[in-house]
Amino acid sequence: MTKAAAVAMRVVIAEDEAIIRLDLAEMLAEEGYDVVGETGRGDEAVDLVRALDPDLAIFDVKMPGMDGLEAAALVAAEPGCGVIVLTAFSQREMITAAGEAGVLAYLVKPFQKAELVAAIEVALALDRERRALRGEVRSLTDRLEARKVIERAKGRLIEGGMGEQEAFRLLQRRSMDQRTTMQAVAEAILAE
Repeated sequence: MTKAAAVAMRVVIAEDEAIIRLDLAEMLAEEGYDVVGETGRGDEAVDLVRALDPDLAIFDVKMPGMDGLEAAALVAAEPGCGVIVLTAFSQREMITAAGEAGVLAYLVKPFQKAELVAAIEVALALDRERRALRGEVRSLTDRLEARKVIERAKGRLIEGGMGEQEAFRLLQRRSMDQRTTMQAVAEAILAE
């Protein structure tokens, strides 16, 4: 990501070691990211993310108040912010726990700026994918719900003596005549 492109990326940092937090904020600023909030506590990190609506949160795993994985799980459960965790630990259990918490990238301390930028890029790409998938799921869910309502309305019309094709055509015609969706027509029929 170029510095110009990164300007809009808003980041919250949660790291209990002040010197690491300062270094991290400096690295991010040098790369054009906007550090909008900093804290040394996990519980405050969750509050900052909710209040500041950043694009990305970077959490240390071990923090007072709430550990970074608990905080990450709370943040990742709400759409809108990707999470990266920093830790001095690279055990498989910790990495697995991070994945289960919804963490998009995992960075082991000490790290270089290039590793940080790469982790951010991976996290942002995964977050875009996750958002797109959530949108697709929402769309498919809406379409399935509409289909269920239309099928129930068709069933009601069939019970009234119409054939299946005739019932479907009636729903289509009313939809076009009323300039509304077939789902709205079906809901009106079911409400009668």
